[in-house]
Amino acid sequence: MPRKRYTAEAIIHKLSEADVLIGQGKTVQEVCKALGVTGQS
Repeated sequence: MPRKRYTAEAIIHKLSEADVLIGQGKTVQEVCKALGVTGQS
């Protein structure tokens, strides 16, 4: 399965969304699942 490459704008957007979700009391695990990201390199 090929890796997905994100643009700088997409990364900034996802980080902004993550900030909002964490502000709403979500855990990091819940935020990652909501944004569709993993910690794998």
